[in-house]
Amino acid sequence: MDEFEFFFQKPWSDGLPIIPPTRERMAAMLSGTRLKASKVIGMVPPLMGEASIEAVAAHAVMAGCEPSYLPVVIAGLRALLAPKLNLNGVQGTMHSAAPLIIVNGPYAKKIGLHGGTGCFGPGFRANATIGRAIRLILMNLGGGVPISASMSTFGSPARYTFCIAENEEESPWEPLSVTRGFHQDEDVITAVMTEAPQGYIDDYSKEPESLFVGLADKISTLGSLNIWLKTQVVVALGPDHARMCADAGLDKKDVHRRITELARKPLGELKKSGYWREEMVAKWPIDADLQDDSFMVPAIKDEDDLILIVAGGTPGPVTAVMPGWVDGSEANTIDYRP
Repeated sequence: MDEFEFFFQKPWSDGLPIIPPTRERMAAMLSGTRLKASKVIGMVPPLMGEASIEAVAAHAVMAGCEPSYLPVVIAGLRALLAPKLNLNGVQGTMHSAAPLIIVNGPYAKKIGLHGGTGCFGPGFRANATIGRAIRLILMNLGGGVPISASMSTFGSPARYTFCIAENEEESPWEPLSVTRGFHQDEDVITAVMTEAPQGYIDDYSKEPESLFVGLADKISTLGSLNIWLKTQVVVALGPDHARMCADAGLDKKDVHRRITELARKPLGELKKSGYWREEMVAKWPIDADLQDDSFMVPAIKDEDDLILIVAGGTPGPVTAVMPGWVDGSEANTIDYRP
């Protein structure tokens, strides 16, 4: 049997061809890290398979990674295994959420992780294969296989691969890593559970305020869990939109604050939806008068729940919104040493 067909016959593939992890390829991949092959990073839920460096390297080979990508795969998995992220929950959810990996720092640039035009793919090996390696680990070590453990009604293209760098070169502001407490020269990874990117195009606005109005509406739609639960949302401002804001004298905190202020819906609108449940309101970290239909319910219920980055390329007056998953998942940011 053909070696590629052999892997298709096994429940080890994401539906795309797998590169066989031969002894030679494994040796080459393991040269990308100083960690011992036997070192265990953790147990991957819900199957609780052991994620040793050797096992992670095998999946990096299978996904098509270069050895230099291995430190990012390892760090990405480390970030995902933090309890606050609730990987176990997203592995079995009916939702379409997936772990988004955002990478900052000089090593991302060195290995060609892309944050510019077309960063969500296709076309960039580092982005595609690092994200794919993590997905294969979640399937094979964690058992997050459709129908078996993963109950995602539709799945998602983001469940193939979901890894980008921030476009630090074209950003007028500090990168996400600095916002979340690290130094700009550190290599940092942020993992957060989100839906696939949803484009917001605005090529008419000449000033930020009108841009924010439409963007806020995109974030606070009744069809998103953001308005219903205390979830996190990632907004990837395209460089054109970011530059418009900066040229108007707004810094990153100003943009963050204005989006948070505008992303709201009247309580009465929520009550019209079949998703409305009073017991859900009791979990909100805000005071809401259930008799006041004019009360404006914030989609971003805590300022830390808006994760703002700059990504994508120019020209292009487009921003990407990635709605969050549930209120039991919190983004995790860690540093790593290649």
